[in-house]
Amino acid sequence: MLATLRRRDFALLWSGGLISVTGDWVLIIGLPIYVLILSHSVLATSIILISGRIPSLLLGPLAGVFVDRWNRKRIMVVGNVLSALALLPLLLVTVDDRIWIVNVVAFVEASIEQFFVPAQNALVPNLVSTEQLVAANSLLSLSNNLARLVGPALGGLVAGLFGIPGVVGIDAASFLASALLVASITAGHVPAGARSESLGGAWSAFWREWLDGLRLLRREQVLRVIFSFEAITSLGEGVFGVLIIVFVTRVLHGGAEQLGVLMSAQAVGALIAIPLMGLLGSRLLSGRWIGLCTVAFGLIDLVIFNSPAFIPVFALTVALFVLVGIPGIASLTGLQSLTQASTPDAYRGRISSAFFTTGALLGLIGTSIAGVLGDHLGVVTVLNVQGVVYILAGILVLLALGGKRASAERERAVAQVTVAVDEPATTP
Repeated sequence: MLATLRRRDFALLWSGGLISVTGDWVLIIGLPIYVLILSHSVLATSIILISGRIPSLLLGPLAGVFVDRWNRKRIMVVGNVLSALALLPLLLVTVDDRIWIVNVVAFVEASIEQFFVPAQNALVPNLVSTEQLVAANSLLSLSNNLARLVGPALGGLVAGLFGIPGVVGIDAASFLASALLVASITAGHVPAGARSESLGGAWSAFWREWLDGLRLLRREQVLRVIFSFEAITSLGEGVFGVLIIVFVTRVLHGGAEQLGVLMSAQAVGALIAIPLMGLLGSRLLSGRWIGLCTVAFGLIDLVIFNSPAFIPVFALTVALFVLVGIPGIASLTGLQSLTQASTPDAYRGRISSAFFTTGALLGLIGTSIAGVLGDHLGVVTVLNVQGVVYILAGILVLLALGGKRASAERERAVAQVTVAVDEPATTP
């Protein structure tokens, strides 16, 4: 794993991500607190979250096409700079009549993210070898979880001491620092088949290239299975995002402090898993490992949701959240690496955007389902269904990608990645 971090270009990408995500967590925590204090309205706070989700549904498919046509490094640099500038209007939000500005900024920031995230996902395989993909994605998970541990506490502190100017200043500075680091990357930033056409020319070919990406999803078994897995689990994550709050308050009889402890505990589990994933290396590209980790995740979820009825000890729930973070991050890292290795370079932006958009849509549906069924069926019952869904998703991966046929197809897909760098994009 350290050998991967010694690769200069990847180290620059990793460092920029760590700084930027930490700044994002400062904003994610500090801004809603500030808005709630200013407006005294829970509705105003929830509208901010909704504003940040809409662009993933509107722009996700479009963004992937252009990520596969444009310079990916440049997308990330420009995206960071634009994100920093887009935060500045927040400095005008000093009275509750201007809270609408926050919604506009949230929408713009999320719109930029639709291009930034697929560009980063598509860029990683250009900076490391196929054998290092698992280590690279493990390190990216490490940076995200480190930011998750530091950022929220920093966000609350900055919001309390300096208000919105401090929150905006730190996040904007993190974007600019990330832009400088990514701009220093020297290799692997031009997608295979990239074109020098104008924006108008790119738009004229948009639908054809978008359909090409869908055809690739339909044709490649590995991508089909992963896409189905992402759809199923995103639905479960939408349910969990709502009902975990109800679970903490009604079942564990806790509050915001207990919820924060549990979220941090899961991040600790993810951090523990990083060295283990480094030892497994490319073996995590196996559908068998991914499936087993997902089944383990679902089983531990079931224990978490039902154990308070038998052993009502909060410390046990915290320990289980640490434990569930280990197979959870291993499964996600394996899937991300397998997706990158199974996707030809010229299509990585579109495939990443398709997963990103579908995840957002199914997450919103899951959120709605939780709101409707949570009170009628009971929070533990619905969460149990969510846990079973994860087990079924893991079994799906085991059956579809765990055999010799899936392994052979995966090796062929990895070989496609190697040759794709030298081949122009073609219509399947």
